[in-house]
Amino acid sequence: MAIIRPFKGIRPKEELAAQVAARPYDVLSSEEAKTAAAGNPYSYYHVSKAEIDLPDGTDIHSQQVYDKAAENLQRFIKEGILFAEAQPVYYIYKLVMNGRAQTGLVCVSAIADYNNGIIKKHEFTRPDKELDRINHIKATRAQTGNVFLAYNDVQEINALVDHWQEHYPPAYNFTADDDIQHTVWVVNTPSVVQQITTLFAEKVHCTYIADGHHRAASASLVQKEWDAAGMITSIDNPVNYFLTTIFPASQLAILDYNRVVKDLNGLSKAALLSALDYDFTVEEVGHLPQQPSMPHEFSMYLEGLWYRLVAKEGTYTTDPIGILDVSILSNNVLDKLLGIKDQRTDKRIDFVGGIRGLEALVQRVNSEEMKVAFALYPVTIQQLFDVADSGNVMPPKSTWFEPKLRDGLITHLI
Repeated sequence: MAIIRPFKGIRPKEELAAQVAARPYDVLSSEEAKTAAAGNPYSYYHVSKAEIDLPDGTDIHSQQVYDKAAENLQRFIKEGILFAEAQPVYYIYKLVMNGRAQTGLVCVSAIADYNNGIIKKHEFTRPDKELDRINHIKATRAQTGNVFLAYNDVQEINALVDHWQEHYPPAYNFTADDDIQHTVWVVNTPSVVQQITTLFAEKVHCTYIADGHHRAASASLVQKEWDAAGMITSIDNPVNYFLTTIFPASQLAILDYNRVVKDLNGLSKAALLSALDYDFTVEEVGHLPQQPSMPHEFSMYLEGLWYRLVAKEGTYTTDPIGILDVSILSNNVLDKLLGIKDQRTDKRIDFVGGIRGLEALVQRVNSEEMKVAFALYPVTIQQLFDVADSGNVMPPKSTWFEPKLRDGLITHLI
């Protein structure tokens, strides 16, 4: 069963919440973060992307950057930009994007659950990205970014969260510059806090990482290092837990994660279309972008035209990995025809999150930076659960979750 705990979060004063809130550190470049934080001394990018306060050209993985992040976090606390909760609490975090709402519980989850497979994964992590977060955690003595978890709905938890939203005023309620509304409630009634802890322990058999695999892995590795060094003397030590926001599956939507490729691996356009016909029905649909409308349907943009590709029976298996559209495309097109064996390392392929729309694919191809683009039907949350339950991992860049949680609204000090 899932072990979660309330905690004394570090959070901004109400009037500064919108200015502090920042997009996750890994969805924008240093240059983009510097631009976003320009003229805003309260921006959490000064903590999560501290290189913006150092000379141009500074190695973003240098100790200087991590030390600057720690310095800025302590300054935020000292100056009262951020303050500590008086008692351990839970938070309710609601995001609204394009009229669709999703509401999660902010808590700390047990690293033991992560290590023991109660918190399930669906993708591999990269050691270099783990090391970056490890160094950031150790320097700041804080988990500054949320891990986005999902779980199968529990009616009692949904009802409790709904009741709190209806009967208590929020601590924060603002709309960010990308038109996403962020509303946060503080759950500080001891009996309700205990009820939430008990419900998760009794009703939630497992949770699934939707977004934040590297943040979770890094928190686990820091805990392991400190434990081996004898720095942890109590089960209640904050380093035994990591910052999470847990959402019921019914409220989540996964966007498509599309692909662009630099060349046709020596094939002509005619040869590629002919080769595709072996595993797909291929139909030219014209100049207007067409979003795939069902599983196993793909849209391809090549030399100014869109094509509809539908995978033929027999080109995929029905196991949790084989049935995924990202697997079908990888096996039958990217590998078989275009010679892309490892999407993690091959420089000929790039990935475009569905939040950017199909026009982003058109632009990449029309600019001649890329030769061909493929749009996919989104992975479903149940497919993600099925893969994680099977102990497998998805192909690279399979899921894109929106809206994104904001960094800085709640920090967990360790």
